[in-house]
Order: sequence, then structure tokens, then C-alpha cells
Amino acid sequence: MFSSFFKLKERGTNVRTEVISGITTFLTMVYIVVVNPIVLHSAGVPFNTVFIATIIATVVGTLWMALFANLPIAIAPGMGLNAYFAFSVVGNHTNISYQTAFGAVFVAGIIFVILSLTPFREKLIEAIPANLKYGITAGIGLFIAFIGMRMTGIITAHKENLVSLGNLHSHSVMLALAGLAITLILMALNVNGALFFGMIITGIIAYFTGQLKFKGIVSVPEMPKSIFIFGDPMTIFADVFHYGLFAVVFSFLLVTIFDTTGTMVGVAEQAGLMKNNKMPKAREALLADSVATTVGAAIGTSPTSAYIESSSGVAAGGRTGLTSVTVAVLFIISAFFSPLVGAISGLSAITAPTLIIVGSLMLGALGKIKWDELDEAFPAFIIILTMPLTSSIATGIAFGFISYPLLKIARGKWREVPFLVYLFSVLFFYQLAFLPH
Repeated sequence: MFSSFFKLKERGTNVRTEVISGITTFLTMVYIVVVNPIVLHSAGVPFNTVFIATIIATVVGTLWMALFANLPIAIAPGMGLNAYFAFSVVGNHTNISYQTAFGAVFVAGIIFVILSLTPFREKLIEAIPANLKYGITAGIGLFIAFIGMRMTGIITAHKENLVSLGNLHSHSVMLALAGLAITLILMALNVNGALFFGMIITGIIAYFTGQLKFKGIVSVPEMPKSIFIFGDPMTIFADVFHYGLFAVVFSFLLVTIFDTTGTMVGVAEQAGLMKNNKMPKAREALLADSVATTVGAAIGTSPTSAYIESSSGVAAGGRTGLTSVTVAVLFIISAFFSPLVGAISGLSAITAPTLIIVGSLMLGALGKIKWDELDEAFPAFIIILTMPLTSSIATGIAFGFISYPLLKIARGKWREVPFLVYLFSVLFFYQLAFLPH
């Protein structure tokens, strides 16, 4: 049943590999069920409301991705987007409540769904030049490796140099380095599921060294009290006009489109699923996060995005939607184990080694970039450079889209640039120059 529906044999995988890959992806991204409520709570949203909304949005988007697109990509509320929601939209506007802001996200989600039903987003993926796609993949790799090192304290903030080497004698750093060494050895020995087993062994070490502690195991989840957290859905469009939230809706829309599109392309490229520069079932895949964003906004969470941590599951062998089904099922289960999930996700040293190793694997895309052609190489380079330095996938893509047509025009190759690349270079320039980000 699983084999035929998910086409396991066609993609050279099996049920065991897909399940282990799903567990691996889940463990690297489950931190979102703790971090997202903390971020949005700073904007006044009740912690438990965001906790269950995060899980519901993740399950809806990830199951859609699994059943309709058959891709090993998980969907969940985006980290950059939740910070933008909490600190820029609500935090900087005393007259805008979090309910009104969720209404703006809902409007962006509806527009997002409509765009996803048209050929627009699918054509956008096809229009992105190959070297920009390779740059996106490599940039995401550096970004998640940077996240892994920063989360554990291997690198820390520095007043003059921005970052510096952390305290190698701290318990978190030593545990992360031990986990990194163990996982690398397992990979060098070609152990199936090395990333997953590396996390298990690291977790055991953390428990016996007193770094991993549990305050309870099981709790009953609180379901949403209302279908629409922002009240009457018929008034939200009027609220967008009343509060002048056009820029907010546009920013959510633009960033979500490119965060998700860039991540999907990067993960699909890593999994070897891109055929003739096209992603299989692109429309179904793109609908996954637009539907999840709309559902999430209705019940109390910020916009969703395809998760770059999905690349850890791909690295563990995930190639089909069965990986995503596993992720969704584990998120459903996690709703009943919030104290346990909170303890594990709260210790970043357990999952950080996976992020660092997957980042290194994704840098294989560097070898495919045409480095001897400036008009192809520099846009890819600026994407790779700015993603980790700005902590934003969308910003990296923006710089790439702006510089690519500029260099092509300078070299007299303007006809080689697709119209959509010109269009989004202008939109990205406008966003960076005039909109909050």
C-alpha cells in the first residue's frame, strides 16, 4: 500500500528509511512548538493558543505536502516571519492588536492560495535561473549550519567582529561537539539513519550528564476556543484598509512566497527530485504552505513556510511523502507530550550537529555554479553570502534576483532573463528599499 501510493521503489527508498527520515526531520524542527509560542507570546498571544495552533498548521501543511505532492518537505510556522509579526507588526504599532495582525496574515494567506491555484508560482520556480537555484541550496546550507553552531554556543556574538568562537568548555558546546563527532563517525561508517541515531546517542549522553531533565511527560492539549481568532472573517479586509496594513500584507506575501519557494527548490534539488529544472507536482506542493498559512492565521499562529530542516530528513534518505506523513503524525503525538517535547527541543545541542552536517552536504551545489561567468557567479555568491549573515532566506534571494538581471543587462544578455525575474527584481528592490524587513 505505502510502496505504490508513495512510489517508494521508483525513488529508490523503503518504508524503514522514510520513517527514520521523518523522525530525523521531526527532531530537527520540533523546537518550533516551543519557540514559536514564546516569540508570539511577546506580542500578547496566549502561549497555549499558539502551541496548539502551531501543531495544527504544521500537520495540515505537512500532510497536504505528503498526500498531494508526495515530497519529503515539512511545513511549519516560519521563524523569521513570527519575529516580524511579533516585533514589527504588533510591537511597533500600538493601535494594532494581535487579532488584527492575524487578520492581515489571513488576507495574505487567501491571496497566497489564489496565486498557488494559478500557474504563477509554478512558472516562478521554472523561471529561476539554474545558478540561482544552486546558490539558494548552498546558501540555505550555510544558514542552517550557522544556526546549529549559534544555537549551541560554538559561535557567539562579538561586539566588533559580530561573531567569535564560543566557550569550548561549556556543557552545551562540549555536548554538541561530542554529538557532531559521533554522528560524523556513524556517517563515515555508512550507518543507515546516522543522523537520527546520532541524536539519540547525544540525548542519552545529555540525560546521564544532567543536561536533559524532564518536568512531567504528558499533558492534555487545549483545543482552539474559536475557529477565527480575529473574530468575524468578513471584517478583516475592512481592517486592512482601516489600519493601512497593505505593506504588512505585501511583506508577508512576498517573504512567504520566496522563503517557501526557495526552500522547496533547495530541498528538492538536494533530494535529486528536480527534473529538467522543474519540481514534480509543484502546484500541489506550493498549495501546502498557502493552505497552512490560512488555517494557521485563523486559529492563532504566524505564516507557515517550507522548513529548511526538511533537508536533514532528505540527508537521512527521505525521498517521498511518507517522510512527511511521519513528521505530521509525530507532531500530532507531540501535542500530548508538550513537557517531554519542550525538554528535548530546549536542549539545542542534541539537534545542532544534524543541522551542521546537513549544511555541509548542501554545499555540494557549489560545484554546479558557473564560477567562470561573472553574470552567473556573482548573483549566486551574493545569495550564499547574505542568507546566513542576514538570517533570512528571502533577503538572500532578493539580492540574487536584483543583481542577476543587472549583470545580464550590462553584458548585453538581457534577452536571456525571464520576464518574472525582471518583475521580482523590481518588487524585491521596492521591498528592501521601502518596506520593513
